[in-house]
Amino acid sequence: MEFKELQIKQLDFNPFEMIGGWALLASGKPDNFNMMTVSWGQTGVLWYKNVVTAYVRPQRYTKGFMDTNDVFTLSFFDEKYKDALSLCGNKSGRDIDKMHLSGLTAEHRGGAVLFSEAKLILVCEKLYTGQIEKEGFSDEKVINKSYPLADFHTFYIGEIKKILSK
Repeated sequence: MEFKELQIKQLDFNPFEMIGGWALLASGKPDNFNMMTVSWGQTGVLWYKNVVTAYVRPQRYTKGFMDTNDVFTLSFFDEKYKDALSLCGNKSGRDIDKMHLSGLTAEHRGGAVLFSEAKLILVCEKLYTGQIEKEGFSDEKVINKSYPLADFHTFYIGEIKKILSK
């Protein structure tokens, strides 16, 4: 894998386009991990740290990995990997071997799941886990549109510890 490490000040991207597009959220150990496609998230500064927030619904297989591991990654890909990311977002690792079917190549480094095909990877250390709750909403339309099954997301705030780029 030919990644170089960047400093946060070297990043030159629009987080709304990157996270609002498609990314893979991954967590786990070398012999047991999972990844899922995400299109919701934030980057910013919290608690004097550069952070990312990732959201996972309770029924997602990846949630268990996020709950039990301290490291997670957000990996960003070129458009040519759209089919692989679509598979990772629509199929569960409980039911199929997503790694094999997606054609992606994973390796583990420093407790992080890295994908060789990614163009940018944020390696994050989990700082906080929280739960979105119905009572916190001020706009019922958001609940109706985003949570018709009342499957409110768990959110994970992670400090960006390393940025890898090609």
